[in-house]
Amino acid sequence: MKNQLDQLRELSKVVADTGDIEAIRLYKPVDATTNPSLILKAAELPDYQPLLEEGILWAKAQNAENVAASACDWLTVNIGKAILDVVPGLVSTEVDARLSFDTGATVKKAQRLIELYRSISVDTDRVLIKIASTWEGIRAAEILEKQGIRCNLTLLFSFAQARACADAGVYLISPFVGRIMDWYKAHQGVDGFLPEEDPGVLSVTNIYNYYKQHNYQTVVMGASFRNIGEIRQLAGCDCLTIAPRLLEELSQSQELLAQKLQSSSPVKPEQPEAISEPQFRWEHNSDAMATEKLAEGIRLFAADQEKLEKLLDALTDDSGD
Repeated sequence: MKNQLDQLRELSKVVADTGDIEAIRLYKPVDATTNPSLILKAAELPDYQPLLEEGILWAKAQNAENVAASACDWLTVNIGKAILDVVPGLVSTEVDARLSFDTGATVKKAQRLIELYRSISVDTDRVLIKIASTWEGIRAAEILEKQGIRCNLTLLFSFAQARACADAGVYLISPFVGRIMDWYKAHQGVDGFLPEEDPGVLSVTNIYNYYKQHNYQTVVMGASFRNIGEIRQLAGCDCLTIAPRLLEELSQSQELLAQKLQSSSPVKPEQPEAISEPQFRWEHNSDAMATEKLAEGIRLFAADQEKLEKLLDALTDDSGD
């Protein structure tokens, strides 16, 4: 009998939600995703210490105005390359969360990251640029997709965000499951939910069905899981990005895994009229959970970005001139 992780591989593309190369080697996902928090954790691992030092030397050689910020870009891209040396598929590399409300700056940063990947001989068809699902971020992704730069729209909590991403033709979205559940647990004063009643699971299921009914090509990748019950309930989703501890838990279970989501022929092949900016802002604003979790997520990623830059700043000072 196959374990649940192997059964899941037959139903959904399994993606590792980590920057830890050893964990990626162990669980053999097809793709991997990173974010500022995961890059910060990776930067603290002994295996990555030489990369931090190389990044600082590289940034200094470029006469970068901000050595730490430039070294951070270099480090992020080189961790991405290290991951691509292990996985057969794609890696997602995130744009600085502090740019989440600036379309032009997001486009520029994404182009910069792609240039850095090219400079170290990485096939950029294997790179997804990860952007927060703000209105400005979605517009940036629309521009980048037309330039051949594929995007992963993250921190997605509302149906309005999902609609706007589909309208923009983005390659992939990452609707969050666990963070949605966290919000409802706190606001309803409950300890948890049955997997089939989990608000995060219901949100991703709704988005997945909407995309398939209207024949949108955007890939749906469930993210931010708190337990394997949520993962089991979304078996069959296009992709699922999963942290190592939950990959381990799935690998230890021999229970039969049922397919919960499946694509069928579109029942409404015509696509709805694109959501307008006022509609988007109103509908997203009307969802208290989505409004709060998007803002919180951006703040947390920005804080970890700043911590990483401070870490590199300290190493820059230690290295002297």
